[in-house]
Amino acid sequence: MIAISLPPAKRNWSTMSFTSTLFLCPVLDLLLANIPSDLKPEIRLGLQEALVNAAKHGNNLDPSKSIVVKFSVTKEGYSWLISDEGKGFTHNCDCDDCQTNHLPPEESEHGRGFCLLHEIFDQVQWDQQGTQLKLSKQVKKGKQRQPLLS
Repeated sequence: MIAISLPPAKRNWSTMSFTSTLFLCPVLDLLLANIPSDLKPEIRLGLQEALVNAAKHGNNLDPSKSIVVKFSVTKEGYSWLISDEGKGFTHNCDCDDCQTNHLPPEESEHGRGFCLLHEIFDQVQWDQQGTQLKLSKQVKKGKQRQPLLS
């Protein structure tokens, strides 16, 4: 089940909650409803990575646990605050130097998603407990970089 609360008249944030699942297509469709089509593919990929991590690694796919996503669309940009009910983790990936191509295949999959998030979003921040992730994408006027995916 997916529950959504729309923002009051003078607020920008909406909230969505759903039980831990990897069936994320309807969730992603709702989160991307007001995103420009040229940004949707890469933002979808980033949000999917973050939501899979919350469901799989945070909540251990426990259907009794929920994931809550607060999201905002403004003329300045887009933000998502993703929370799970897991025990949290310590994030120590330096994504400016995130090279996983030299690792054995079974190890190279771990951490690649963190680097992907840093590549797609302008801001990636975890809380101290490691159970809440904030992602932001700014709308830049003038010169824009090419999307990762098209």
